[in-house]
Amino acid sequence: MEKREQWGSRVGFILAAAGSAVGLGNIWRYPYIAYDNGGGAFLIPYLFALFTAGIPILLLEYAIGQKMRGSAPLSFRRLNEKWEWLGWWQAGISFFIVTYYMVIIGWSLSFTYFSFGRQWGEDTEAFMLGDYLGVANLTEGSWFGGLQWNVFVPVVIMWAITFYILYRGVRRGIETATKILMPILVIVMIIITIRGITLPGASAGLNALLEPDWTAMANPQVWVAAYGQIFFSLSIAFAIMITYSSYLPKKTDLANNGFIVAFANSGFEFLAALAVFGTIGYLAMVSGVGVDEAVNSGIVLAFIVFPQIINTLPGMNDLFGFLFFGALTLAGLTSAISIAEVCISAVREKFNLTRDRAVIWVCGIGFLVSMIYVTSGGLNFLDIVDYAVNQFGIVFAGLVEVILLSWFYKLTTFRDHINELSDLRIGGWWDVCLKYVTPIVLIVMGGMNVYNEIVEGPYGGYPFGQVAIAGYAVAIGVIIVGFIFQNMKWRSEGAMDT
Repeated sequence: MEKREQWGSRVGFILAAAGSAVGLGNIWRYPYIAYDNGGGAFLIPYLFALFTAGIPILLLEYAIGQKMRGSAPLSFRRLNEKWEWLGWWQAGISFFIVTYYMVIIGWSLSFTYFSFGRQWGEDTEAFMLGDYLGVANLTEGSWFGGLQWNVFVPVVIMWAITFYILYRGVRRGIETATKILMPILVIVMIIITIRGITLPGASAGLNALLEPDWTAMANPQVWVAAYGQIFFSLSIAFAIMITYSSYLPKKTDLANNGFIVAFANSGFEFLAALAVFGTIGYLAMVSGVGVDEAVNSGIVLAFIVFPQIINTLPGMNDLFGFLFFGALTLAGLTSAISIAEVCISAVREKFNLTRDRAVIWVCGIGFLVSMIYVTSGGLNFLDIVDYAVNQFGIVFAGLVEVILLSWFYKLTTFRDHINELSDLRIGGWWDVCLKYVTPIVLIVMGGMNVYNEIVEGPYGGYPFGQVAIAGYAVAIGVIIVGFIFQNMKWRSEGAMDT
């Protein structure tokens, strides 16, 4: 097996980990989640979830990767020979995420280009769903439709960029790229935020976002939403942080790094929320409607509502569009690199491949699966797979991870490891959070998701067969594949050596 790569510097690791956490969801998801769940009061369950689940799991995964020095499957195998399947389960989730994530980044790249001259026109919904995605071309009863070449081209470009970065390796590829991209992303986001909050009417949007609704605190759904957002945005429970921390030198401060990454991620989310609701306040003013009528959520609506906002800006419309969709592209790219690296590290170690060959296999197969989402019916498949992996895959993979490690493994082993390396010591609160608080919350979240699925029927009103294949089969299939891979022979010598 090739000698394990390492990060070149602490800054490189922090930027790479923050780049993984800061993704599309920070910009389009968090603002709407906060608005829908108590506005300013949402900060309380959000911070509670951050300190009781987000940071504890983040530090746990740092400790697993850094101590076991392997990909997720290898790290779990080194902890217990029977737990390798959990690593493959999480790697499988990452694989399906990156296949559709690359398509959304491709949309972002397209809209960065469309910003020049505002090529989406006045009817942005018709442009996005009809002209661009070709959803309107889907005939009744058809699931796929034809290939959308205007989506295919940017997806190819983004896969090519991702392939190049990953092919160059951890230090020369991922670390170098994130050292360049992350500062640019932060600067662009600051510019967008300043522009957003200084627009006429922005105060109405910010009031809607920040005004606390204390009655929402009594709603369990609000607390579940806070935990869901933390899991979604911190890149925990699908092996990214295990993989990234496995490249850390043996003497690395884990606690400080974990807190820095977690707070950087939250800070970026707050910044994005101010920018989004400042501009929505402006849209509401020029449209003559209330902020509640101007607010929309969802990744597709980000490509419908924001072009509308950009159309109505008093000046520098094209520049604002270029910066906004450019920020989406950069944020998505730094996350996609980390998600794909999970799979590359796993197959490289299991099958004793060189890094070059592992990158070719993962990116090659991932690209082929992505082709499903660039058809006229691709949006429906993307929506279903995204729903399945987030509502069931990540939640239950995270639940199994914390139960196995906190109830069937000596958790203090990891706490002692973190404290031995870190200036900031972790106390018994960490054990309580992982052993009791996080499992209870995840059981409630998972139970509610399953209950809603049974009571309300197939997700989104899609045909049962389509949800079964793209949703249930993906969510369950990655677990089955995990057990199959666990029973395959390791081809790399010294796989069990740490």
